[in-house]
Amino acid sequence: MKKVLIITYYWPPSGGSGVQRWLKFAKYLPQHGWEPVIFTPENPSFEVEDASLVADVSKDIEVVKLPIWEPYVFVNKIKNKNSKQSDLVKKKDKGLLTKMVLWLRGNLFIPDPRVFWVKPAVKVLQDFVSTNNIDVIVTTGPPHSMHLIGLQLKHRTGVKWLADFRDPWSTWSLFDNFYLTSWVRKRHRKLESKVLKYADVVTTVSKYCAKEISELGNREVKVITNGFDDADFQNIERRKPEEFIIRHIGLIDEVRPQSFLTAVKQLTSEGLKLQVEFIGSINQALKHEVQEDPLLKNVISFVSYIPHEQVLKLYQQTAVLLLITLNSQNDQGTLPGKFFEYLASGRPILAIGPTDGDLSEALRNCNAGNIAEFDDVEAIKSYIRNYYVLHQQNALEINTSEEIACYSRSKLTEGLAKILNNMGA
Repeated sequence: MKKVLIITYYWPPSGGSGVQRWLKFAKYLPQHGWEPVIFTPENPSFEVEDASLVADVSKDIEVVKLPIWEPYVFVNKIKNKNSKQSDLVKKKDKGLLTKMVLWLRGNLFIPDPRVFWVKPAVKVLQDFVSTNNIDVIVTTGPPHSMHLIGLQLKHRTGVKWLADFRDPWSTWSLFDNFYLTSWVRKRHRKLESKVLKYADVVTTVSKYCAKEISELGNREVKVITNGFDDADFQNIERRKPEEFIIRHIGLIDEVRPQSFLTAVKQLTSEGLKLQVEFIGSINQALKHEVQEDPLLKNVISFVSYIPHEQVLKLYQQTAVLLLITLNSQNDQGTLPGKFFEYLASGRPILAIGPTDGDLSEALRNCNAGNIAEFDDVEAIKSYIRNYYVLHQQNALEINTSEEIACYSRSKLTEGLAKILNNMGA
């Protein structure tokens, strides 16, 4: 069996979307003749923990851990001991101290605060790659400093290297929060260009992202979307929910879905008995707006992060699943990880985002729901009203489109294995 070394910052018990992609690839790669070896930090500072994901890590998978030093933890001392990096980014009204911290993060640590792990990681892995007969190296970012490890290992060992972009790099809209200087932006582009030049294969999660990265690097970029794990849904009973509940599951950073809130208010005023629930890490501005509104606070509720295994059961207790994209320059290429689990649940999806992007195309192909632009209140109202009426008539059907199957993790891993086979041949 050939060996693939996967260098990833996120690994269980880390929760959230960042861990899912390569956790699932590692789960299914042995079925296609590839033995995954994981290299990950021993003490990462991830924001969400989900111990239930550990069950997906086979005891046969070798996981190599190396301590990491992350300077960004000084934020906890400057702000408060419980603060997180994303809390600073999410704040709408940023004070001078917050702006200073974000500026330092963006302009001193390039490409990100995990860059100090690159040198010790390369030192350890240079010998590890040769002594363990590694056939292919994979790096996955963000954090994009993981790609710098791959870049140095490529130069030092000559082993084939696949660089996987789960999000953009130099064009990432998140950078707008860090007050980057023009020199720093150029530095990001230069580092990204080196990665794109020397990686044997580059992959990403959507066609739009592939087009953007391809133009930046003047090279081929392969698309392997995120997906859902069939095994997660095997023991989940599919049934129609008794109550009409709209649920959003997952992170909402700085975005406030104003048009959705307006639509909910107007429909509630018209007499529709709606329930809306946001589950996960939600920005405080959105929570505050809802709690200060006498109408919305009785309709919309918030629940903190819950384990993935509980989320799977919640899908079947939901009438409509809500998906809100970032409303950023990268939005056309946004295909959030939760979208694919939404698909697998069979529940109708109401998406808010660009109607001409990859998400819109996937929704249409799978006949999985509707999408409205961010500012289109009337479209959002119309879709919710239609779903509400269908639910009242017990006619809100479970989606069983055959197109959904192509997004299963096992099927996607088969495609990845073909790429690895071509690299390692």
